[in-house]
Amino acid sequence: MTPDDAREVLAAARRPVALTGAGVSAESGLSTFRGPGGLWNDRRPEELATPEAFAADPALVWSFYRWRRERVRACAPNAAHHALAAFEAAHEGFVLITQNVDGYHRDAGSRAVIELHGNLMIDRCSECGAERPADPRRDAADALPRCACGGLERPGVVWFGEPVTRIEEAFAVAGEADAFLVAGTSAQVEPAASAARVAKRAGAAVIEVNPEATPLTSIADGAFRGRAAALLPGLLGGAR
Repeated sequence: MTPDDAREVLAAARRPVALTGAGVSAESGLSTFRGPGGLWNDRRPEELATPEAFAADPALVWSFYRWRRERVRACAPNAAHHALAAFEAAHEGFVLITQNVDGYHRDAGSRAVIELHGNLMIDRCSECGAERPADPRRDAADALPRCACGGLERPGVVWFGEPVTRIEEAFAVAGEADAFLVAGTSAQVEPAASAARVAKRAGAAVIEVNPEATPLTSIADGAFRGRAAALLPGLLGGAR
């Protein structure tokens, strides 16, 4: 499949779906969660992103996540985010599945978004489940954030050991897709990567955009090597 072929497939799709991963966020300047030298204050992020870590030392976990929020606020959506948002605006039926938690897709204008791993820029009550947008003033305070009900709030992300609550919704959407775009993901994180396989089994054309080959390359009808911010505006430019 050539880039022109991929553009035509995406433009003609009635139920196009996209899956984005950490590579798209990295192009905005954000470090990937499992990137080289991935330490924070001599701690592995994976050690802090768990319910057990939060229960043991919520102040430490909140310090880590407030640092991550500073990074998100210091950067911005890139051309890939904006291209996907423009495609959605021009193409009814498009759904975006993302593994990213920075909220950049929504910031760029995407609305039909399934955030598999939650949203870093949300505070969620650990008692009643109420959510509210993150506030830089609360993040700058020393006190731990608390809900109106009195419960301790936590970042609105899915931690290791917790279920990916929206994966069945993502699989259902993938199973109805006639074109499935995979962008900026190593396709090594499950169950998210399997959404592309669900779409393929259902007959969708799978199009991959990534700097390197991934475990999904073998099932892709078209695989294009490069950064999402460089390639997606062209591939999605044929939206009707």
